[in-house]
Amino acid sequence: MFESLIGLVAIIALFVIISRQQSRIGLIERELGALRSLVLSGVHVAPPQAKPVEQAANDSMPADAAIAAVTDIAPPPAGEAAAEEKPPTEVEATEAASGPWAAGEAAPAGPAPAQPVAATAKPAQKPDIETALGTRWAVWVGGIALALGGLFLIRYTIEAGIFGPGVRLSMAAMLGLVLVAVGEFIRRTGFKVPVQGVAGAYIPAILTAAGAFILFGTVYAAHGVYGFIGPALAFTLLGAIGVATIAAALVHGKALAGVGLLGAVVTPMLVASQAPNPWALFGYLAIVLAATGVIARLRDWKLLMAAAFVGTGLWTILYMTDAPGTNLPVVLFINAVTLAVLALVWLGRRGGEAEPARGFDWPSVAPGFFVGLSAMALFVDPAYAAGDALPGAALIAALVAVALYRPLALALLHAAGLATVLVYLGIIPPTSVVSDFSGGALGVDGLPAAVADTLILRIGIVLGLVFIAAGFWAARKFAASAHIRAASWAAWGVVAPLVILLALWFTFGKLDRDLVYAAVAALLVVVFATGGEWIARGEQPPLQGGAAVSFALGGAAVAALLMLYMAFGSGWTTMLLGAAAIVPALATRWRAYPVLGWISVAAVIAVLGRIAFDPTIVGAEFLSRTPVFNWLLPGYGVPALAFGFAAWQLARTTNGRPRLAMEAGAALFAVLTVAILVRHAMHGGVIDMGAATLAEQAIYTLIAIGAGAILVAVDMRSPSFVLRYGSLAAGVVSVAFIVIQHFVALNPLFTDESTGRIPVFNLLFLAYLWPALAAGGLALYARDKRPKWYAAMLALVAALLAFVYATLSVRRLFKGEFIGLWSGLGQLETYTYSALWLIIGVALLTAGVWLKSQVLRVASAALISVAVLKVFLFDMSELEGVLRALSFIGLGAVLIGIGLFYQRLLTRAARGT
Repeated sequence: MFESLIGLVAIIALFVIISRQQSRIGLIERELGALRSLVLSGVHVAPPQAKPVEQAANDSMPADAAIAAVTDIAPPPAGEAAAEEKPPTEVEATEAASGPWAAGEAAPAGPAPAQPVAATAKPAQKPDIETALGTRWAVWVGGIALALGGLFLIRYTIEAGIFGPGVRLSMAAMLGLVLVAVGEFIRRTGFKVPVQGVAGAYIPAILTAAGAFILFGTVYAAHGVYGFIGPALAFTLLGAIGVATIAAALVHGKALAGVGLLGAVVTPMLVASQAPNPWALFGYLAIVLAATGVIARLRDWKLLMAAAFVGTGLWTILYMTDAPGTNLPVVLFINAVTLAVLALVWLGRRGGEAEPARGFDWPSVAPGFFVGLSAMALFVDPAYAAGDALPGAALIAALVAVALYRPLALALLHAAGLATVLVYLGIIPPTSVVSDFSGGALGVDGLPAAVADTLILRIGIVLGLVFIAAGFWAARKFAASAHIRAASWAAWGVVAPLVILLALWFTFGKLDRDLVYAAVAALLVVVFATGGEWIARGEQPPLQGGAAVSFALGGAAVAALLMLYMAFGSGWTTMLLGAAAIVPALATRWRAYPVLGWISVAAVIAVLGRIAFDPTIVGAEFLSRTPVFNWLLPGYGVPALAFGFAAWQLARTTNGRPRLAMEAGAALFAVLTVAILVRHAMHGGVIDMGAATLAEQAIYTLIAIGAGAILVAVDMRSPSFVLRYGSLAAGVVSVAFIVIQHFVALNPLFTDESTGRIPVFNLLFLAYLWPALAAGGLALYARDKRPKWYAAMLALVAALLAFVYATLSVRRLFKGEFIGLWSGLGQLETYTYSALWLIIGVALLTAGVWLKSQVLRVASAALISVAVLKVFLFDMSELEGVLRALSFIGLGAVLIGIGLFYQRLLTRAARGT
C-alpha cells in the first residue's frame, strides 16, 4: 500500500512538472506567433542572435520548423549602389515546415526572421518512388527494426546465457535511453528534412518511439519475467514512461503520443497484483487522461483525445463487469474525471477565444457512450442499484450539465437522453430488459430492470424537470444561430419527460383511468406549447416555427394524446382524439408554423391506429346492437367531420400537403363510417367475428378502392412519385381482393353464407354493388390521370361486379336468405337470368358508347354472347312452354335492336367523315 502511494505521488509530481513546462512552451509559442505576424507584414526583424527568446524557442522545438526554406538571392542590378531587402514572398511565408506537424496542423512557432529572397521562388519538386523509398519508408522500417532489435537482443542473451538477468536488463534500458537521447540530440542540433513530402519520416520522433518501446519491455521483463521489482514500482515506472512519452509528443508529433498512450493504457494489464487497489488504478488512469487531454488540446489532436477517452471507458466497464467487489466511489470518481477533462481541458476555451456557434465535437462521443453506459449500470445492476439509484441519476444529470456548459459536446445530451429512456422503459412490467454487469450478461427474464419504488418515481420527476428546463433553455439560446443544436435540445426536452411519464403511469398508475397522471400530462401540454412559443420568439426572424419549435409542439400533441387515454374511456378517447385535429388547424390562424398541419395529420394516424386496435371503439361486449345509433357512429363519424373541418381550415391558411392529407383522411373515414355501420346492421351488432366473412372482405375492398381514389386526387394536386405508384398499387390490390375473395373464395353462391334478412341493404349490396360503384367511379376519375390499362382494369371489374350483383340478387329473390348453388334452379329463375343478362348487356353497350369506352363495349359483347349461348344451349333444353318461346323472342329482339343501333352508329360516323 505504501509503495502504491509513493508511485501515485511520483506520477502526480511528474504531471505537475509537465504542466508547468507546457505553460512555458505556450508563452514561447505566443511570442513567436507575434514575430510571425511581423514577418508576414514585412517589418524587419533583428537577427536571431539578438533574440534570446527565439534561441530558447529553437531549443524546444524541431529545428527544421524554425528554419525557413532555403532560397536563392538575386544579385542587384548594375548601377544600383545597394540592393534593398525584399520581404518574404507569400510562397515562403506559407511553406509547410518539415517535422512532426502534418498537413493542417499548426507548427509550434512561426518561421525564422525574414531573409532577402528573389522575386520568384523555386518551384517545388514532385516526390518520386526513389525519394519515398530512401526517406520515409527507410526511416519507418528502421525505427521498427531498432525496437525489435533491442527486444531480440535481450532474448538472445537469455537463450545464450551470456550475461546475467540484471546485466541484460541494464543493457536493454541503456539502449532505450540511448535511442531517446539520440533522438533528442538530432532534434536539438538543427534537424530538418530538406525534401518536400517526407515530413512524416521525422527521425527524432521515430527514435524516441523505439526507445520508449524498449523501455516498456525492459520494465515489464524486470517485473513479470524475473521478479526483480515489485508491482508497485513496475506500475510506477511503466506509467511514468507512458506519460513522459505522451509529453514528448509536444515536440515529436502525435504519432509518438499514440505510442505513449497505448503503453500507458496497457500498463495496468501488464502489472498484476495480489491485492489490487482500484483507487491506485483509476487515479493513475485519471492522470494519464488529464495529461493526454492537455497535450491533445494544445495541438488539437482529436484522434488522440478520443483514444484516451475510449481507453479510460474500457477500463471502467471492465472494472464494473469483472471486479470481485464493487466500489461505487471509484466508479463515480473516474466518470467525474472523464467529464471534467472533457469540459475543462479538451473543450476549455483559451484566452479571448469565443464559443463556436456551430459545430460538433466528435471525440465527445466516446465519453458520452461510456459515462451513459455507467449510468445505466448504476440504475439496473443489482450490485450497484440495490435500494439506491441516485448515483446513476447524478451521472445523467452531469451529462446534461456538461452538454449545457460545452455546446460542442452535444453527444453527451444524446447519451443522457438514451440512458434515461432505456432505464425508464425498463421498469415497465411485466417483461423488461435486465442488465447484470456483475455477470457480464444481458437478458429478458420478466423482471423490472430497475427497482420500481417511490425513489425511482421521485428520480423520474427530477430528471424530467432537468430535461425540460435545460432542453428549452438551450433550444431558445441556439434557435437563432444553431438550428440542429436547438432541435436536439428541444427533442430531448420533450422525449425524456414523456417516456418517464408513460413508464411511471404503467408502473404506478391505474391503466383504465387515472386522473392524477392525466393532470400531469395536461400540465406537460401547457409547458411544451408555451415553451415552443418561447423558442419561436427567439428565432431569427422570429416566429418561423423551425425544427426546435416543431419538436416542442409535437411533444405537446403527444402529451395531449396521453392525457386523453389516461382521463377518458376508449370511446370518448377515439372521438376526442379525432376532434383534437381541429385545434392545430385553428392555430394556423395565428401562427404559420409548418408543424401545426402535420400535427393534424398525426391525429388521423393516431385514430387509424386506435381503430385498427379495436374496430368496435368500446369493445365488443359494450357495443350496442342497435343499428346506426351506437358507438360506431360517433367513433367513426366525429373524426370524419373533424378531419373535414381541419382540411377546410388548412386550405384557408397554410395549405400544402397537410391539407391534402386531411382531405384524404376525411374521405376515408366517411367511407369507413358507412361501411362499418352497414356491417354492424347486417351481422346483428357483431363486427369482430373471428372467421373472415364476405362482409368483412367487402369493407377491406372498399377501403382499398377508396385509398386508391384518395391517392390519385392528392397526387393530382401535389404530384409525387410515391402517390402515383401508391394509387396504382391500391387499385391492383383491390382488384385482387375482388377476383379472389368476392368471385371465388367467399362467394355466397359457393359458401351458402347468409345474405341477410333485409331485402335491399344486405350482404350483396355491400359486397358487390358498392364495390362496383366504387371501382367504376375510380375508373372514370382516373381515366385521363392514370395509364389506360389501369382505368380499363377497373372498368372491367366494375362491370363484372355489377353483373354478379344483379345475378345473385335475382337468385336471392327466388331462394331467399341462402342462395347456395346446390339448392337447384327453377324455370322462371332460369328465364330471368337470360332476360337480365341481355338487359345488362344492352346497358353496358349504351354506357360504352356514351362514355366512349371500348372496354365496356367489349364487355357488353361478351355478356350478350354468354346470354346467346345460354339460350341456345341451356334454355332450349330446360325451359318449357311459354318461357322457352319468350326466351328466344327476347333474344332475337335484343340482337336485332343491337344490329340496328350499330348500323345507325356507323352511318353517322360515315357522314361525319
